[in-house]
Amino acid sequence: MRVGSFNAMHGLSLADGRVEVDRFTAAIADLDCDVLGLQEMDLAQPRSGGGDLAATAATALGAADGGWLFAPTVYGTPGHSWRPAQGVRADGEPAYGIALVSRLPVRRWWVLPLGRAPVRAPILIPGGSRRARLILLDDEPRVALAAVVETPAGPLTVVTTHLSFAPGWNAVQLRRLVGRLRGLDGPVLLLGDLNLPGRLPTALTGWRRLAAHRTYPAHAPRVQLDHMLARGPVGTVAATEARRTAVSDHLALLADIRR
Repeated sequence: MRVGSFNAMHGLSLADGRVEVDRFTAAIADLDCDVLGLQEMDLAQPRSGGGDLAATAATALGAADGGWLFAPTVYGTPGHSWRPAQGVRADGEPAYGIALVSRLPVRRWWVLPLGRAPVRAPILIPGGSRRARLILLDDEPRVALAAVVETPAGPLTVVTTHLSFAPGWNAVQLRRLVGRLRGLDGPVLLLGDLNLPGRLPTALTGWRRLAAHRTYPAHAPRVQLDHMLARGPVGTVAATEARRTAVSDHLALLADIRR
């Protein structure tokens, strides 16, 4: 099976600064993943055409009903006006968060809250053809989205997340997540933009690093922020790749696994 992690940056192209649903759909379909963790996903956001990007990704990969889920972290628009995704979402209110899409049958879904950094932190915004800029941002709440999927070799727990960009807080969130997954039986696969470089996630968790590729920034990758970590017998990794797409400032991280 092919698994992937992709910070899609709400489908934005740095080449022209636009979000086009057809371009986003083609980029996701080209990844051809059986299970794909997605970060920076929009729902009803004007900046991405008001659609449901998680549903669009599920359709692009041919996932069945019940084979995908969107987990909002905020209501509103990051970088502008937003509130934590708690309580009832108002009708038509924009949302932003993470998603998991599976072409394999899903036995169970659940969401794990991971908290947020209490301080503002600097973040570098790539500009594509324009100059990059440094801004200070409030961190949004972080969650992990987990599913037990049925593979030919038996059940596999797959988790995706997008951790804080605030140094230190992302490490706290990762340790918190691993602790909450400790009681699960069977193999576990973690996919996500961890905002932690290189081998650091392995050092923090003790889990295996399945793919080692620089994934950020997409135009000239210098660091690996997107990761695949495994606990237990997830299978044999046959091939890995960091793939450039027509959208996002991240490369998509892919792995073909034999179970």
